Amino acid sequence: MAMSESKHLSLLFFFFFFSLFVAFSLAANVTYDRRSLIIDGQRKLLVSASIHYPRSVPAMWPGLVSTAKEGGVDVIETYVFWNGHELSPGNYYFEGRYDLVKFVKIVQQAGLYLILRIGPFVAAEWNFGGVPVWLHYVPGTVFRTDNEPFKRHMQNFTTLIVNLMKREKLFASQGGPIILAQIENEYGDIERVYGDGGKPYAMWAAKMAVSQDIGVPWIMCQQYDAPDPVINTCNSFYCDQFTPNSANKPKFWTENWPGWFKTFGARDPHRPPEDIAFSVARFFQKGGSLQNYYMYHGGTNFDRTAGGPFITTSYDYDAPIDEYGLARLPKWGHLKELHKALKLCEHALLYNEPTVLTFGPLQEAHIYTDSSGVCAAFISNVDEENDKMLTFRNVSYHLPAWSVSVLPDCKNVAFNTAKVRHHTNIVEMAPEKLKASTMSPEKGLENLQWDVFTEKAGIWGDADFSKNGFVDHLNTTKDSTDYLWYTTSLHVDESEKFLSKGGSHPIIRVESKGHALHAFVNKELKASASGNGSDITFKFESQIALKAGINEIALLSMTVGLQNAGPFYEWVGAGITSVKIDGFNNGTIDLSSNTWIYKIGLEGEHLNIYKPDGLNNVKWVSTPNPPKNQPLTWYKAVVDAPYGDDPVGLDMIQMGKGQVWLNGEPVRRYWPRTSSIHDECHPKCNYRGKFMPNKCSTGCGEPNQRWYHVPRSWFRSSGNVLVIFEEKGGDPTKISFSRRVVTGVCGFISDNYPFGDLDSWDKNSEFNGEAKVTLQLKCPESKLISSIRFASFGTPNGTCGSYLKGNCHDPDSISAVEKICANKSECTIALSKENFNMDLCPGLSKTLAVEAACS
Repeated sequence: MAMSESKHLSLLFFFFFFSLFVAFSLAANVTYDRRSLIIDGQRKLLVSASIHYPRSVPAMWPGLVSTAKEGGVDVIETYVFWNGHELSPGNYYFEGRYDLVKFVKIVQQAGLYLILRIGPFVAAEWNFGGVPVWLHYVPGTVFRTDNEPFKRHMQNFTTLIVNLMKREKLFASQGGPIILAQIENEYGDIERVYGDGGKPYAMWAAKMAVSQDIGVPWIMCQQYDAPDPVINTCNSFYCDQFTPNSANKPKFWTENWPGWFKTFGARDPHRPPEDIAFSVARFFQKGGSLQNYYMYHGGTNFDRTAGGPFITTSYDYDAPIDEYGLARLPKWGHLKELHKALKLCEHALLYNEPTVLTFGPLQEAHIYTDSSGVCAAFISNVDEENDKMLTFRNVSYHLPAWSVSVLPDCKNVAFNTAKVRHHTNIVEMAPEKLKASTMSPEKGLENLQWDVFTEKAGIWGDADFSKNGFVDHLNTTKDSTDYLWYTTSLHVDESEKFLSKGGSHPIIRVESKGHALHAFVNKELKASASGNGSDITFKFESQIALKAGINEIALLSMTVGLQNAGPFYEWVGAGITSVKIDGFNNGTIDLSSNTWIYKIGLEGEHLNIYKPDGLNNVKWVSTPNPPKNQPLTWYKAVVDAPYGDDPVGLDMIQMGKGQVWLNGEPVRRYWPRTSSIHDECHPKCNYRGKFMPNKCSTGCGEPNQRWYHVPRSWFRSSGNVLVIFEEKGGDPTKISFSRRVVTGVCGFISDNYPFGDLDSWDKNSEFNGEAKVTLQLKCPESKLISSIRFASFGTPNGTCGSYLKGNCHDPDSISAVEKICANKSECTIALSKENFNMDLCPGLSKTLAVEAACS
């Protein structure tokens, strides 16, 4: 029976008003006062995690957000990447890795809040700081100052993003997850450099943002003069001493750096978990209410998005979630426990001012209580060398050097920042030889079939233009490619002495503003050189062989990411500035004013031979034995996906420098450049004392990036087309995939850790039951603890993978641990007389060290 029209309309009206009611009821009122952000009348202590959507792929987003939530995170933070979205004026892109709306909705579905840092300048070690390169060539434009063309484009893009979020109802005021938005980025430190244009620009940016009427507060990080109602925030390794510029604003920390970025040819920086936890606990102890880890997952600089210059393709950042999406343990677990302890303090922490007690010049306690009598305390020891015993409320507490103890009930220690109880994962890159695809006729052959195409050294096709003297690399390519050919010719008379038998070779001397260069003489590669991340300008010299008559000098200039920060950074150029050749009868020949012929990019790039629809645009030569150590060579192979579902890296250790694609997707820049053996590295890092990026480095004398992340979602079941462009020469037969796998777990815990499992605290913040010192071990999903490689209760020492027994050792340690953990996915080992000889070595503090295999 058909529904009557009146009933149909009634139902439509019902659903319409019901949807309005639901939308309204989910909307959140987000305000703030001097103490915290206030959401629907409730003060919030917030832990935030930076995850940048273009630095991973959509298939990874749900897992990354879920892992962050499991780690005790309330908020996801991301920049908005202008140059990834506005490819040319008015030409917008919001698909794939740049599907911002999809990313925000995944955060919303996970029940987390989101901080949207629109910028739209971001820095972030991102190419050109996130600003489109084309904007530099809009007449009259100067970035980040009181400049009308820049402000017009910046406002247009900001408004576009705001309207996109409004249309999708993603601001908290509409029922969405976005609780804060940011305009500009770290401008306060350089505002004065811009003279009369600096402060007016900053004030304009704040006013423009507030006029967008988004219904949630705006923030400006490192903006010391941010005007009301915009909140100024802190970015640093430590922000406990930060004070907002108004008594009406809360204390926010938008960037706590849990590691540091890497540059090609430099050491690998690490920040100890003890120090990160210390910085966070001190911040909340000193009145902070929102802290964001930059980065919580760093991810990968796919394509040519890395800036710097010289920022690596990996943006791992030593973050709590590694580049491949795996929780980095113990760092992730240690911070998770800290977050639990902080949440137990939330109400007391945010509703009253603290009482401060001092125990010495470097020791103090902050006691927070609310009107109901709930009490929380933080006791800190900022001494960099000496542990302390303190008496607080008639109870003695041991505080390691450079640590904070969190007491959610002002009695029991729930967490100490220096005492890492969480297990450590043993993570390895398991190599897997490239296998011919099941779709290839050579499937099953021992040697993979390669297709090879070789670029011409110098001008390919028609020249783009010629000019007497040098052009700036960036102004010529406008970042459409990394590559620019500079080519000239040189006539050598037969009378030149270096042509005679036994004559010394001439020497070519080149100066360049960056970033790297390959020098070819008569089509042969003679030298390669580069600058580095801090000193882009470089010089090099090399002996060359010249012949009588015409000689071709072809120089391939390369960029390795553009400047991403600093005042007037858009004016920093690149490219060759001088070319001279010594050794002629008449002295030095200066070629700098010669007529130079220019060609932008590579022929293979121009023909898109790395894309599925361009693979057949050149004539490939097929061979099972591809040429080795040959420059300017494209390689192509059809391969199977690696076994299983583990994350995948491409091992390029035997290659030189170049770019790589899989099925047209851009892994892009690889360069296994070796750091100096003269750098200072720290196999064992002392977490005590203030951290700086060069404090805890590893990898001296080693390639700082060997593996290049290839997301699993980029693979097909078979028929995967791998394309590589090698600039200077390598061995493609040594390329392999490697699966990132957890092969074991370690734990190290002492009996003087005076706190138990945080899960034993009830909701009234009273400690429930006897505190037991326990060690938890957990293998990844689908794996079991298959064996105990090492176990010692007593005085073991060393680090995960190299534990050693001490003078004091319980001989039954391994059997005790096997009894509890063998063939289980996870286990908890108590330091108790039921498990170990607690009477061993009287008077000594005892430790349990365990290493277990996972399979």
